[in-house]
Amino acid sequence: MSAEPVAVIVTTDLTVGGMTCAACVNRVEKKLAKLDGVTATVNLATGRARVSHPAHVPPEELVATVEKAGYTATLPTPPEQPEGGDEDEPESVDARQERERLTVTALLAVPVLVLSMVPAWQFRNWQWLCFVLAAPVAVWSSWPFHVRALRGLRHSTATMDTLVSLGVLASFSWSAYALFLGGAGEPGMRMPFSLLPSASEGTAHIYLEAAVGVPLFVLAGRFLEARARHGTGAALRSLAQLGAKEVSVREGGTERLLPVEQLRTGHVFVVRPGERVATDGEVTEGSSAVDLSLVTGESEPVEVGPGSAVVGGAVNAGGLLLVRATAVGADTQLARIAQLVTDAQAGKARAQRLADAVAGVFVPVVLALAVTVLGFWLGAGADPQAAVTACVAVLVVACPCALGLATPTALMAATGRGAQLGVLVGGPQALESLQHIDTVVLDKTGTLTSGHMSVARVTVVPGGLGREAVLRLAGAVEQGSEHPLGRAIVSYAQRAVPERPLPDVGEFSAEAGRGVRGRVEGRLVEVLAPDDELPPALADALSVAEAAAYTPVVVLVDGVAEALIEIGDVVRPGSYRAVDRLRRLGVRPVLATGDREAPARAVASALGIEEVHARCTPEEKAALVRELREEGLRVAVVGDGVNDAAALAGADLGIAMGSGTDAAIGAADVTLVRGDIEALGDAVRLARRTLGTIRVNLLWAFGYNAVTVPLAMVGLLNPMVAAAAMSVSSLLVVGNSLRLRAWQPTRTRSLTR
Repeated sequence: MSAEPVAVIVTTDLTVGGMTCAACVNRVEKKLAKLDGVTATVNLATGRARVSHPAHVPPEELVATVEKAGYTATLPTPPEQPEGGDEDEPESVDARQERERLTVTALLAVPVLVLSMVPAWQFRNWQWLCFVLAAPVAVWSSWPFHVRALRGLRHSTATMDTLVSLGVLASFSWSAYALFLGGAGEPGMRMPFSLLPSASEGTAHIYLEAAVGVPLFVLAGRFLEARARHGTGAALRSLAQLGAKEVSVREGGTERLLPVEQLRTGHVFVVRPGERVATDGEVTEGSSAVDLSLVTGESEPVEVGPGSAVVGGAVNAGGLLLVRATAVGADTQLARIAQLVTDAQAGKARAQRLADAVAGVFVPVVLALAVTVLGFWLGAGADPQAAVTACVAVLVVACPCALGLATPTALMAATGRGAQLGVLVGGPQALESLQHIDTVVLDKTGTLTSGHMSVARVTVVPGGLGREAVLRLAGAVEQGSEHPLGRAIVSYAQRAVPERPLPDVGEFSAEAGRGVRGRVEGRLVEVLAPDDELPPALADALSVAEAAAYTPVVVLVDGVAEALIEIGDVVRPGSYRAVDRLRRLGVRPVLATGDREAPARAVASALGIEEVHARCTPEEKAALVRELREEGLRVAVVGDGVNDAAALAGADLGIAMGSGTDAAIGAADVTLVRGDIEALGDAVRLARRTLGTIRVNLLWAFGYNAVTVPLAMVGLLNPMVAAAAMSVSSLLVVGNSLRLRAWQPTRTRSLTR
């Protein structure tokens, strides 16, 4: 019996237009979810929908479904377009049109507002001038609201635009009735202004100030909100603009200038001082210092030379470099960072999903409340004008915009800021987990330490060949070895004796677990694991090396011990500060490594880590994580290798070092791009600040409606004031989120207290 084929799930991003509030978001998500096997996450702040769907459901069907819901949808543009290029142009056109509409509305509305609110300036027939000025505002300025409201009506749905459209039409229609039929059109009519609705005394009041104030304040609020939301994505756009636009490619001894889109893997290109590295590559010639601060958040320039890897977007701060391209386009680290940030911004926190669910029924409930208020006031014998005023105020003040913006604006600002600091967060779920972790399992090699073996100390026998001669011979024989210890000795010898190249080695042989030997300049040179028969000076150095958890090797020349070389992995700069900061944040550090007990204990002792698990296999690391979670702890794992992937995937939160393997990064929820464990403390603090900001945003959004809707229902809120309050609510939410753009990690004040 054959198994049923597993449906292939693909992800498609759509650009959705016409959404104005959380109710729109909820409607688009529900419509897409009605398709078989389709799930969608819609982001109001970015206007994007991330849709997971079976491969047999074409993207064109997704677009058609969104359009049937009453909105516009487009598929993403091809990636050949230069990064940071013209993709923002349609947005700027829309912004210019909105600014023009707002300007005209303000010119027409301000005289109406002034005359309506200052009785002393009300001249003969002033109300008719206001009516003439208000008519274009109620029709042309409010036209987008009316169109979207009608579109929603055709699809049996109601959104914020429905509320605004009804509010404007009700205010203007009542004013027209008052002017033509209610006696308000008399030439000498004067109308007092009050922030609270009041009953008329024989003559019906006109509410032209509400008819123009509502669209004016809503348009102004949306314009400012759009500019602010544009600001939350500034970090992502700055990443996109880091890429070079042109590159000088060297072929056959000649250079030619190419657009960066035509650069291919294997091309050798030139990076002059002050220029950006065009793409990820490997230095083939030259040496320099490169500034990675805009890419990884690393403030110190990094020295590079032949064989060094460089990242696209880094700035060459020194000499001339020739670089061979190893990745281009979407495969570069910069492109992956930008994509990770974009993916993170597409998600939603659990609280936001609740807010969207509430918004889905919010607008219909508000419409029912407005009709109920109108009927109640009229049924209670109240003045019709007061009843209409209360109804309009309910329609205008109840806006779910702030609910829809609470999470995405905070996420946009936080993920962008995190990318600038070298911390890539996978989404709101990762932020929520990062906020609550209380235990972190740390790998040693490549995480707390550099991951590169290096010579820590060289001890020579007094009266022997001397330090330089011994290093030169040891480096020469180790040239034939691929062992990390051998490579460390070769590198150290080349730096110690730079003026003399290492000689060739002959009769080379290697014995597994023992060492290497060979003949150099006629001498038999051996680099071996030490035995018990050592000169006193080397015996003393051996005991020190073992205590420090270094790996010692002895250099013998023609059978005579000449030196003891201590080799080990060095602790990363900042690891102590990072572990100390984690403790201050209430997070318990645990060291789990596949290394030997002695080196593990030495690193743990140096960093003040009490719980150590040495010689851990990948399975044992994953089992340790499970045990800690079973104890009720919320566990994060930090690692950089393939052997960490299982533990990273099994933890509440996986954190990968940016310098680690693709397997580790792929299994992680958070990536520390700059390869600095100190960034982990920054990530925890940023997560806590972001989730706190989201909670404040949602509290304000819910609290605003909880206070203003009842005030409008009992007739204590003027429609014009309601429109202003509604706009201010969205601006406050966006403004609160924007504060995350300026967030700075707080450094530990003292480590010796």
